[in-house]
Amino acid sequence: MTRPFGPTSARAADPPVIIADGLYRSFGETNAVRDLSFSVAAGTILGLLGPNGAGKTTAINMLTTLLAIDQGSASVAGFDVETQPDLVRQVIGLAGQSAAVDDLLTARQNLTLFGRLYKIPKQVLERRVDDLIDRFEMNEFADRVAGTYSGGQRRRLDVVASLVAAPPALFLDEPTTGLDPRSRAGLWNEIRSLAANGTAILLTTQYLDEADRLADEIVIIDRGTTVASGSAAELKRDLERDVLEVHFASPPDVDAAIRVLTDATGECRAGRERNMLTIPVHDGSRSSLDVLRRLDGAGIPLVDFQLRRPTLDDVFLTITEGGEQLEARDAR
Repeated sequence: MTRPFGPTSARAADPPVIIADGLYRSFGETNAVRDLSFSVAAGTILGLLGPNGAGKTTAINMLTTLLAIDQGSASVAGFDVETQPDLVRQVIGLAGQSAAVDDLLTARQNLTLFGRLYKIPKQVLERRVDDLIDRFEMNEFADRVAGTYSGGQRRRLDVVASLVAAPPALFLDEPTTGLDPRSRAGLWNEIRSLAANGTAILLTTQYLDEADRLADEIVIIDRGTTVASGSAAELKRDLERDVLEVHFASPPDVDAAIRVLTDATGECRAGRERNMLTIPVHDGSRSSLDVLRRLDGAGIPLVDFQLRRPTLDDVFLTITEGGEQLEARDAR
């Protein structure tokens, strides 16, 4: 099969590029993915979120032919993942959690090798590699062997390698883990640019602000199954509450505040982070004032407080079982 290098803009009536329909996958008695369905259209970014062990990497591995599907079906660019795996591999790019680069080759040689695997013509490939090295600011280390790279440089090379053939479907499994803020922002710009040019992108990330900024649609999974989906704005609106952040001087003050709020209401649903509590409030300022008065009446000193609209972090912690924070590695 031959195809042009680089995605083309899709018509509104075109079918989704990536389709997952009722996917199941088990490891022994552990159900890693259960009845998972979603689709990604050309030119859009879908953020697949979930706590550690939710099954995000398992889902990506099934869609990219690295793992067999127990039940359900999947297709990429019209090719069936189970019956046409070779064709699927020709139309995808994948940046997994583990770097797939050769330590004995330079960045330029690694990118060239990936291009040859896609059978890109030599002259086209040379220009493509030079362009990627420039765009991702890799000139400083492009001609050093990868074994000498820092963790961030290796991660950048691994992500860029998935872009060599400009595939119509791109799978990014926590692509910015280990990158410094400048490199992370640069990669965000490139991801947006790829989507604007028609690429369908499936993104998993441990950074919820990343999903908030990049994803057109979000699917949140927990224990292998979908627990919420929609745009970031829709998910935050559906939470139907605000958040009161209260900052304290020390951990003992936080402990005391939790006891006061628990005694007053029978439970304390606040989230704790260092010397701060995030407290859900359903009627805005009235509930916030009640909380602050209780803490003040108990003689607990407050450093600062603010009432804010919910973030994607608040959505995530509310709807995933146990409120577990995202971690840097997903269960296989």
